[in-house]
Amino acid sequence: MSPARIIDGKAVAESVREEITRRAANLVEAKGIRPGLAVVLVGEDPASQVYVRNKDKTAEACGFHSVKHTLAADTPEADVLALVETLNEDPAIHGILVQLPLPGHIDESKVLRLIRPEKDVDGFHPINVGLLTTGEREHALVPCTPAGCLVLLKRTLGGNLSGLSAVVIGRSNIVGKPMANLLLQESCTVTIAHSRTKDLPAVVKGADIVVAAVGRPEMVRGDWIKAGAAVIDVGINRIPAPERGEGKTRLVGDVAFEEALPHAGAITPVPGGVGPMTIAMLMANTLTAARRQLGLPEEEPLF
Repeated sequence: MSPARIIDGKAVAESVREEITRRAANLVEAKGIRPGLAVVLVGEDPASQVYVRNKDKTAEACGFHSVKHTLAADTPEADVLALVETLNEDPAIHGILVQLPLPGHIDESKVLRLIRPEKDVDGFHPINVGLLTTGEREHALVPCTPAGCLVLLKRTLGGNLSGLSAVVIGRSNIVGKPMANLLLQESCTVTIAHSRTKDLPAVVKGADIVVAAVGRPEMVRGDWIKAGAAVIDVGINRIPAPERGEGKTRLVGDVAFEEALPHAGAITPVPGGVGPMTIAMLMANTLTAARRQLGLPEEEPLF
């Protein structure tokens, strides 16, 4: 069997960003309004700083009104909540993203619930979660990473996922659960697996689609993969790489990539797979939020 096709997340994300840029320009031409995205970063977590910088850069490239609020790690919870309230009331801001994780003294749930559902471009507010879970995706803002995974799957498998067997490894509110709901709505037969699933290799072996989002480096071995399956690796883990020199590291996913290549039909690399799609779908959510807040009809969905 020939090696798996490598799913180029960077290329797909670029095509999504190009479409978002075009639609944003149309909105400016029709209404004189740019989609507005506000990102709130509390603290100095290096990874979060990189993510926020990339989001800000992409928003500006798409022609958005982009605002970044950087707060000290010891900012009182009340001040963070007050900022969210201010952004809720700002008509120029259509999407609000509070970068996670927050410092330990701040209740993440309280902050996320305070964001108005129509501005919740991360898709984490209970109302958006409920809309997605009950099958009303067209009224929800969907979490960006699962939405990006679905775009990759549909472009890879020809758009129709009906009847396929899918295993989602991981049950987080950010990826696992919303991913399962999206696949159910595509008429897949879906199993949510996790670290306590009995005989996990056998469960994975039966799947046409595998989405790995468990946060354990290379946990999913190559011989777990059904011949020809589509594998979406959401994991991003930094592990020691002594072959590169003392103290060096490298990034790997939740799937043992080289092992999986002879088995899978298609697979995302790490990095360069799911990551670029997450930011692209954040832009898509912001544009959708802007159109809804302006009372404009929905455009052709991207997934």
